[in-house]
Amino acid sequence: MSVAFLWGLFSSLDEKKTVESVLKDDLEWADTIFSSILLAVVVMYFLVQAFKIPSGSMRDTLLEGDHLFVNKAIYGMKVPLAGKRMLKFRDVKRGDIVVFTFPSENPAEQHCGGSQYGKDFIKRMMGMPGDTIEFREGALFINGKQAENEVYAKYSDPVRIPGPERKSIGEQEYQQLWESRNLGRAYGESIRDTFGPVKVPPNSYFAVGDNRDHSCDSRFWGPVPEKSIKGRAMFIYWPPGRMVGVR
Repeated sequence: MSVAFLWGLFSSLDEKKTVESVLKDDLEWADTIFSSILLAVVVMYFLVQAFKIPSGSMRDTLLEGDHLFVNKAIYGMKVPLAGKRMLKFRDVKRGDIVVFTFPSENPAEQHCGGSQYGKDFIKRMMGMPGDTIEFREGALFINGKQAENEVYAKYSDPVRIPGPERKSIGEQEYQQLWESRNLGRAYGESIRDTFGPVKVPPNSYFAVGDNRDHSCDSRFWGPVPEKSIKGRAMFIYWPPGRMVGVR
Protein backbone atom coordinates (compact mmCIF):
# COMPACT_ATOMS: atom_id res chain seq x y z
CA MET A 1 0.00 0.00 0.00
CA SER A 2 1.56 3.26 -1.11
CA VAL A 3 2.09 6.33 1.03
CA ALA A 4 -0.02 8.38 -1.40
CA PHE A 5 -2.96 5.99 -1.01
CA LEU A 6 -2.80 6.14 2.79
CA TRP A 7 -2.55 9.92 2.72
CA GLY A 8 -5.61 10.13 0.48
CA LEU A 9 -7.55 7.77 2.74
CA PHE A 10 -6.80 9.75 5.90
CA SER A 11 -7.55 13.02 4.11
CA SER A 12 -10.96 11.79 3.00
CA LEU A 13 -11.72 10.64 6.55
CA ASP A 14 -10.73 14.06 7.93
CA GLU A 15 -12.93 15.80 5.36
CA LYS A 16 -15.84 13.54 6.29
CA LYS A 17 -15.37 14.32 9.98
CA THR A 18 -15.18 18.03 9.17
CA VAL A 19 -18.44 17.92 7.18
CA GLU A 20 -20.16 15.95 9.93
CA SER A 21 -18.87 18.42 12.53
CA VAL A 22 -20.13 21.40 10.53
CA LEU A 23 -23.53 19.78 10.02
CA LYS A 24 -23.75 18.97 13.73
CA ASP A 25 -22.88 22.57 14.65
CA ASP A 26 -25.45 23.91 12.17
CA LEU A 27 -28.14 21.63 13.58
CA GLU A 28 -27.31 22.73 17.12
CA TRP A 29 -27.51 26.40 16.09
CA ALA A 30 -30.81 25.78 14.28
CA ASP A 31 -32.19 24.02 17.34
CA THR A 32 -31.09 26.91 19.58
CA ILE A 33 -32.64 29.51 17.27
CA PHE A 34 -35.90 27.56 16.96
CA SER A 35 -36.10 27.08 20.73
CA SER A 36 -35.46 30.79 21.30
CA ILE A 37 -38.16 31.80 18.81
CA LEU A 38 -40.62 29.32 20.34
CA LEU A 39 -39.86 30.62 23.84
CA ALA A 40 -40.33 34.23 22.68
CA VAL A 41 -43.68 33.35 21.10
CA VAL A 42 -44.85 31.61 24.28
CA VAL A 43 -43.73 34.54 26.46
CA MET A 44 -45.38 37.14 24.20
CA TYR A 45 -48.63 35.16 23.90
CA PHE A 46 -49.05 34.04 27.50
CA LEU A 47 -46.89 36.17 29.79
CA VAL A 48 -45.75 39.61 28.62
CA GLN A 49 -46.74 42.10 25.92
CA ALA A 50 -45.00 45.31 24.90
CA PHE A 51 -47.38 48.25 24.48
CA LYS A 52 -46.96 51.84 23.26
CA ILE A 53 -49.20 54.61 24.61
CA PRO A 54 -51.08 56.03 21.60
CA SER A 55 -52.88 59.03 23.12
CA GLY A 56 -53.06 61.43 26.05
CA SER A 57 -56.10 59.84 27.72
CA MET A 58 -53.97 58.53 30.61
CA ARG A 59 -52.01 61.72 31.31
CA ASP A 60 -50.14 62.37 33.54
CA THR A 61 -49.71 58.74 34.61
CA LEU A 62 -48.80 57.64 31.09
CA LEU A 63 -47.67 59.94 28.30
CA GLU A 64 -47.95 59.62 24.54
CA GLY A 65 -45.04 57.54 23.26
CA ASP A 66 -44.33 55.74 26.54
CA HIS A 67 -43.39 52.09 26.00
CA LEU A 68 -44.40 49.65 28.72
CA PHE A 69 -44.66 45.97 29.50
CA VAL A 70 -48.01 44.35 30.23
CA ASN A 71 -48.37 41.35 32.55
CA LYS A 72 -50.66 38.98 30.64
CA ALA A 73 -50.54 36.18 33.23
CA ILE A 74 -51.78 38.00 36.33
CA TYR A 75 -55.50 37.63 35.48
CA GLY A 76 -54.99 34.15 34.05
CA MET A 77 -53.41 33.01 30.80
CA LYS A 78 -55.83 32.72 27.90
CA VAL A 79 -56.17 29.25 26.41
CA PRO A 80 -56.07 29.49 22.59
CA LEU A 81 -59.44 28.87 20.89
CA ALA A 82 -61.06 27.90 24.21
CA GLY A 83 -62.00 31.38 25.40
CA LYS A 84 -60.99 30.45 28.95
CA ARG A 85 -58.21 31.41 31.37
CA MET A 86 -55.98 29.24 33.51
CA LEU A 87 -53.57 29.77 36.41
CA LYS A 88 -55.15 33.05 37.53
CA PHE A 89 -53.09 34.88 40.16
CA ARG A 90 -55.86 37.34 41.06
CA ASP A 91 -58.90 39.19 39.75
CA VAL A 92 -58.93 42.73 38.41
CA LYS A 93 -58.86 45.22 41.28
CA ARG A 94 -60.23 48.73 41.40
CA GLY A 95 -57.53 51.10 40.21
CA ASP A 96 -55.64 48.58 38.05
CA ILE A 97 -54.34 50.01 34.78
CA VAL A 98 -55.34 47.44 32.20
CA VAL A 99 -54.79 46.80 28.49
CA PHE A 100 -57.80 45.36 26.68
CA THR A 101 -59.19 44.90 23.20
CA PHE A 102 -61.89 47.42 22.35
CA PRO A 103 -65.22 45.74 23.26
CA SER A 104 -66.91 45.63 19.88
CA GLU A 105 -67.32 42.82 17.38
CA ASN A 106 -68.61 45.12 14.64
CA PRO A 107 -65.95 46.83 12.48
CA ALA A 108 -68.57 49.34 11.28
CA GLU A 109 -69.19 50.78 14.76
CA GLN A 110 -67.93 54.34 15.14
CA HIS A 111 -66.52 55.48 18.48
CA CYS A 112 -63.91 58.05 19.50
CA GLY A 113 -63.84 59.51 16.00
CA GLY A 114 -63.72 56.26 14.02
CA SER A 115 -63.80 52.48 14.08
CA GLN A 116 -61.94 51.05 17.08
CA TYR A 117 -62.55 47.42 16.14
CA GLY A 118 -59.66 45.15 17.17
CA LYS A 119 -57.59 47.96 18.69
CA ASP A 120 -55.90 47.77 22.09
CA PHE A 121 -56.91 50.34 24.71
CA ILE A 122 -55.36 51.14 28.08
CA LYS A 123 -57.45 52.59 30.93
CA ARG A 124 -57.85 52.45 34.70
CA MET A 125 -60.52 50.02 35.90
CA MET A 126 -62.68 51.93 38.39
CA GLY A 127 -65.97 50.02 38.28
CA MET A 128 -66.16 46.37 39.33
CA PRO A 129 -68.99 43.94 38.44
CA GLY A 130 -72.19 45.02 40.20
CA ASP A 131 -70.97 48.56 41.01
CA THR A 132 -73.18 51.56 40.37
CA ILE A 133 -71.21 54.26 38.54
CA GLU A 134 -72.08 57.92 38.19
CA PHE A 135 -70.34 61.19 37.31
CA ARG A 136 -71.53 64.44 38.89
CA GLU A 137 -69.97 67.62 37.54
CA GLY A 138 -66.96 65.56 36.51
CA ALA A 139 -66.49 63.79 39.85
CA LEU A 140 -66.67 59.98 39.92
CA PHE A 141 -69.15 58.35 42.29
CA ILE A 142 -69.08 54.62 43.05
CA ASN A 143 -72.10 53.07 44.75
CA GLY A 144 -73.34 56.51 45.75
CA LYS A 145 -70.06 57.73 47.29
CA GLN A 146 -67.47 59.97 45.69
CA ALA A 147 -64.27 58.11 44.83
CA GLU A 148 -61.47 58.94 47.27
CA ASN A 149 -57.71 59.39 46.86
CA GLU A 150 -57.87 59.88 43.11
CA VAL A 151 -54.48 61.58 43.02
CA TYR A 152 -53.99 60.34 39.45
CA ALA A 153 -57.17 61.99 38.09
CA LYS A 154 -56.42 65.01 35.89
CA TYR A 155 -58.99 67.73 35.11
CA SER A 156 -57.63 70.17 32.53
CA ASP A 157 -60.89 71.79 31.40
CA PRO A 158 -62.00 74.61 33.77
CA VAL A 159 -65.56 74.38 32.43
CA ARG A 160 -67.96 71.54 33.26
CA ILE A 161 -70.23 70.43 30.41
CA PRO A 162 -73.97 70.50 31.27
CA GLY A 163 -75.59 67.07 31.31
CA PRO A 164 -78.15 65.89 28.74
CA GLU A 165 -81.89 66.31 29.07
CA ARG A 166 -83.23 62.96 30.35
CA LYS A 167 -86.92 63.58 30.96
CA SER A 168 -87.90 61.36 28.03
CA ILE A 169 -85.72 58.38 28.95
CA GLY A 170 -85.96 56.07 31.95
CA GLU A 171 -83.15 54.41 33.91
CA GLN A 172 -83.68 51.04 32.22
CA GLU A 173 -83.47 52.47 28.71
CA TYR A 174 -80.44 54.54 29.73
CA GLN A 175 -78.75 51.37 31.02
CA GLN A 176 -79.56 49.51 27.80
CA LEU A 177 -78.18 52.33 25.66
CA TRP A 178 -74.98 52.27 27.69
CA GLU A 179 -74.51 48.49 27.61
CA SER A 180 -75.14 48.40 23.85
CA ARG A 181 -72.45 51.10 23.31
CA ASN A 182 -74.99 53.58 21.97
CA LEU A 183 -75.10 56.11 24.82
CA GLY A 184 -72.17 58.14 23.55
CA ARG A 185 -73.62 58.25 20.06
CA ALA A 186 -76.97 59.39 21.46
CA TYR A 187 -75.71 62.12 23.79
CA GLY A 188 -72.16 62.90 22.67
CA GLU A 189 -69.91 65.01 24.90
CA SER A 190 -72.81 65.96 27.19
CA ILE A 191 -72.26 62.77 29.25
CA ARG A 192 -68.61 63.55 29.97
CA ASP A 193 -69.27 65.28 33.30
CA THR A 194 -72.85 64.20 34.04
CA PHE A 195 -73.20 60.48 33.53
CA GLY A 196 -75.30 57.64 34.90
CA PRO A 197 -76.09 56.09 37.17
CA VAL A 198 -75.45 52.74 35.48
CA LYS A 199 -74.78 49.31 36.93
CA VAL A 200 -71.71 47.41 35.73
CA PRO A 201 -72.87 44.02 34.35
CA PRO A 202 -71.51 40.68 35.62
CA ASN A 203 -68.04 39.75 34.33
CA SER A 204 -67.49 43.33 33.14
CA TYR A 205 -65.69 46.49 34.26
CA PHE A 206 -65.96 50.27 33.97
CA ALA A 207 -62.80 51.75 32.41
CA VAL A 208 -61.83 55.41 32.79
CA GLY A 209 -58.89 57.46 31.55
CA ASP A 210 -56.88 59.40 34.15
CA ASN A 211 -57.15 62.47 31.90
CA ARG A 212 -60.86 62.69 32.68
CA ASP A 213 -61.69 65.64 30.42
CA HIS A 214 -59.94 64.11 27.40
CA SER A 215 -60.64 60.39 27.54
CA CYS A 216 -62.98 58.35 25.38
CA ASP A 217 -63.82 55.56 27.81
CA SER A 218 -66.65 53.50 29.32
CA ARG A 219 -68.79 56.60 29.72
CA PHE A 220 -69.14 56.72 25.94
CA TRP A 221 -68.85 53.12 24.73
CA GLY A 222 -70.00 50.93 27.60
CA PRO A 223 -68.52 48.22 29.83
CA VAL A 224 -65.37 46.16 29.22
CA PRO A 225 -66.10 42.40 29.24
CA GLU A 226 -63.63 40.25 31.15
CA LYS A 227 -62.90 38.30 27.95
CA SER A 228 -61.52 41.48 26.31
CA ILE A 229 -58.85 42.02 28.98
CA LYS A 230 -55.25 41.27 28.00
CA GLY A 231 -53.32 42.17 31.14
CA ARG A 232 -52.14 44.70 33.68
CA ALA A 233 -49.58 47.43 32.92
CA MET A 234 -46.34 46.72 34.83
CA PHE A 235 -43.66 49.33 34.12
CA ILE A 236 -42.43 51.84 31.57
CA TYR A 237 -39.19 50.73 29.91
CA TRP A 238 -38.80 53.56 27.38
CA PRO A 239 -37.80 56.36 27.27
CA PRO A 240 -35.03 55.78 29.84
CA GLY A 241 -35.87 58.95 31.75
CA ARG A 242 -39.37 57.61 32.48
CA MET A 243 -38.48 54.08 33.61
CA VAL A 244 -40.89 53.49 36.48
CA GLY A 245 -43.50 51.05 37.73
CA VAL A 246 -47.08 51.80 36.64
CA ARG A 247 -49.66 52.41 39.36
